[in-house]
Amino acid sequence: MAYISVVFRILGGLCLFLYGMKVMSDGIQKAAGDRLQRVLNFMTGNRLLAVLTGSAVTAMIQSSSATTVMLVSFVNAGLLTLTQATGVIMGANIGTTTTAWVVSLIGFQINIATFALPAVGIGFMMRVIKWKYQDWGEALLGFGFLFLGLDFVNGGLPTVRPESMEFIRHISNMGFVSVLIGVAVSTGVTLLMHSSAAAITLIIALAYRGVINYDIAASMILGANIGTTIDAIMAAIGTKTAAKQTALVHVLFNVVGSVIALIFFRPLLTLVDIITPGSPGGTDITTHLAMFHTIFNVLGTLAFFPFVKQIAALVSFLIKDKEGDKTPAHYKLEYTSGAIQNSPELNIIRAEKEIRDMAGIVSAMYAQVSAALRSLPDTAVKEDAVNILVGQMREKEEFADEMREGLTRFLIECTRQQLHYHSEQKVSQLLRIIADLEDMTDDCYSVSLILERSVKKDQFFKEKEMEALAPYISLVESFLVFVQEHLGQSLTAEQRSHAEELEGQINRFRDRLRRLGRKRIEAGENVKTELLFIDLVKRIERLGDYCYNISEALAQAV
Repeated sequence: MAYISVVFRILGGLCLFLYGMKVMSDGIQKAAGDRLQRVLNFMTGNRLLAVLTGSAVTAMIQSSSATTVMLVSFVNAGLLTLTQATGVIMGANIGTTTTAWVVSLIGFQINIATFALPAVGIGFMMRVIKWKYQDWGEALLGFGFLFLGLDFVNGGLPTVRPESMEFIRHISNMGFVSVLIGVAVSTGVTLLMHSSAAAITLIIALAYRGVINYDIAASMILGANIGTTIDAIMAAIGTKTAAKQTALVHVLFNVVGSVIALIFFRPLLTLVDIITPGSPGGTDITTHLAMFHTIFNVLGTLAFFPFVKQIAALVSFLIKDKEGDKTPAHYKLEYTSGAIQNSPELNIIRAEKEIRDMAGIVSAMYAQVSAALRSLPDTAVKEDAVNILVGQMREKEEFADEMREGLTRFLIECTRQQLHYHSEQKVSQLLRIIADLEDMTDDCYSVSLILERSVKKDQFFKEKEMEALAPYISLVESFLVFVQEHLGQSLTAEQRSHAEELEGQINRFRDRLRRLGRKRIEAGENVKTELLFIDLVKRIERLGDYCYNISEALAQAV
């Protein structure tokens, strides 16, 4: 009965620890969302910056699982390349070691209750008060819960001794087989908890209380590094090939690194003991284990760092591209998150990339109808050409409809995760931009239908009208390019003034072209053809209106 009580105390402490980690991580992500986005912008082709980015983001949100889940979704969306993601994964393994250091230096060296309970109290007060530091209060509240959970785990272990648990003592005396058992057990526990941080915390607590020895604890840390890959694997289910390749990179890096560490297990422990003060046989075992975790991940990164491109080539060979990934028939976007931590702030970055892709579709559609307007008078078989154009425009417009639906659902899912108020404002801005972009695809499609009608009814525009349209079309095209270049940015006063000037020029051109159409009607030209021309002018002008709406949204960016 005593053992059951101990098990439930440890289990409750672990659950409180995991909950505290989630609350703290969510609070930090909401409070530092903008900074996280700036850090993520460093994820370029430079391998060193990719590693530093992975370390910084993971240390900030205290979860390598959350980082790798986001990497998988970013690669799936095309926001990152496989090579970039490989460097970030290496950095994430370094960043995750901060948890072990915090636990080893604070969790067992001082009285946790002296600061854990005040952290809960102060954090709760900061959280309920409506002010700008509300999210930092949530992070502090989670910090307090995290260490209270650790205190419960630590307090539940004193009665558990190897002397009283014969099977633990037996397993500990089996030499290298004991090490392999430690890896296997820890891998299984981490797979169940979906958190290497929680598993390593439990390992350090068990070692501190003497339940497991130094060798077993170190081997279990290797197992935790293997088990933590489960979130990336789950996130890659149903994704594109590149995302699956990213998950495989994470698995290979952690598994191969752990195997190499097992081969050099004794030398690695000796190196840790030389570097770390104190003896691993006493209370200093916590810092020795934290150092082991750090040395293992740092050496693994240094060993594989020169071979980032080769690793990417290897996983590309193992998981080959599929043709369906290159030309998707239907748009699909799903909100992804870790089992322990969600990352709504980072998911917004993914949505912004998708919106830039949507703007690219608008540009492609407008370029296509513009080219058709210029070339149609000289096309031999006009009906075939316009039928092909309408069919292509219809496909793109339907795909844009699916993008609007998918992105809207995705962003609404983000808002259910209690975003920072700045991020909530950004979501509102993005929803407005998505609606305008989708409306622009509707008008591009409408222009193609106007051209189809003009061909089928032999209502062709005169050469003078086409010459008058040319600068008008170019003006709207330049406005669309301006919008596309500044998506995701906040417009300066000068840029906003430029947008207003473009809108004014388009409106003046529209009025001039309308007058031209009315004069031609008064001069006896075909009324239906001129009305078709005026409708065409109106559709193109509406594209300029949507560009201006998006510019206004960007000018109000937070």
